[in-house]
Amino acid sequence: MLSPQELDTLLNLLKESGKPFESIAQSFYKNFPKSEQFKVGCVICMLLQDQLLTQTQRLVGFYLLYDIYRNETLPTTPFVPIVLETVEQTSDVVERKFLLQFLTSPPKELPKQSVKDFLTGCDPSEFPTIPDLDAFRRMHQEGAPQVIAGLALGIRPCVRDRSDESYWVPTTGDDAEEIASGLDLNSEELTLLSLEPTWSRPVPPLLETTVDEVFWLSVPHLLCEPMWDYTMCADTSLGSEVRELIVKAVKAPLPSSQQQVIFSGLEQDAKLVYHCGLTPRKLPDLVENNPAIAIEVLLKLMSSSQITGYFTVLVNMEMSLHSMEVVNRLTTAVDLPTEFVHLYISNCISSCENIKDKYMQNRLVRLVCVFLQSLIRNKIINVQDLFIEVQAFCIEFSRIREAASLFRLLKTLENQQG
Repeated sequence: MLSPQELDTLLNLLKESGKPFESIAQSFYKNFPKSEQFKVGCVICMLLQDQLLTQTQRLVGFYLLYDIYRNETLPTTPFVPIVLETVEQTSDVVERKFLLQFLTSPPKELPKQSVKDFLTGCDPSEFPTIPDLDAFRRMHQEGAPQVIAGLALGIRPCVRDRSDESYWVPTTGDDAEEIASGLDLNSEELTLLSLEPTWSRPVPPLLETTVDEVFWLSVPHLLCEPMWDYTMCADTSLGSEVRELIVKAVKAPLPSSQQQVIFSGLEQDAKLVYHCGLTPRKLPDLVENNPAIAIEVLLKLMSSSQITGYFTVLVNMEMSLHSMEVVNRLTTAVDLPTEFVHLYISNCISSCENIKDKYMQNRLVRLVCVFLQSLIRNKIINVQDLFIEVQAFCIEFSRIREAASLFRLLKTLENQQG
């Protein structure tokens, strides 16, 4: 996993007990780029699990595991399990107190301290309270990616002898650091590769020959590799092409030839509209990029119970020329719910009133006035239901010719009904 030079650099960093934690971390980042930090973190975990580090080296190692992912949340930090396991199993009160800080939030002064400073200020007789570690495990399991079951069955290819005779690092004593510096580690021991169990795959026997087959006296050479037919089970239907084009239509305008393919597919298969991949969430993008396709799809969905969700999104999306084009086309083709049309008109009026850019405001007001005149003349809406709101809108923007024209139309209708 690490070259001998990289392993030597890591071990030298772990021995820096007199430097502040943040200084050690900076040296770590200088020696190991971002792409290598997870791999080095795994090596630190192996050294910790195999008890190959002194107390001070362990604290430095745990700090580096924390600092690599300090900007991420607890569930997405990959080294949480070893911290929780060590908190439960360690008999070192100082180490447990050090690790419990990382499960909540470390003190602000910790990066400025060295390992020796932390050990000096820590009272070994003070036993820290252990929180509910199962809650932290559940948080991590819910947020962490799942490992394939087969990969979790392997073991490390090299396991050190853990007997008393081979336990080379003393826990106390003045010579601990000196003995630790003489560690003779083989870089091949520190690897993520594991020995997985092999699966038995017997060679299938040859079938017995039938009476109508030629019996080979000498079996010819058989192909070692299967010849795959990659066209098998491939969906070559028109529905597949329509689904692919709908995905593109949501992202960008389509040429007329591709639009015709969609129209033809929806016409041939009435149920295809339910499987074309369009959802209410994607409707605003389809309306802005390909309003004609949006109109056709919504018309096909009119008899469905799902149409209410599409109406809700269409009413509340940002007002534009294309959205009004879609609504206007729908109102002339089918009978839309009255409350839907009224809500959309109110949304258009509100959008015109709230826009700050005068040029864009004038442009949108003209569009809305032409749109409302079309609805009124085609008798799509009953003007009396929205008379007060539309009249106030016309008065507010009376400086615009289309608004004045709409106001005159309202007055004409009012006089005719009076």
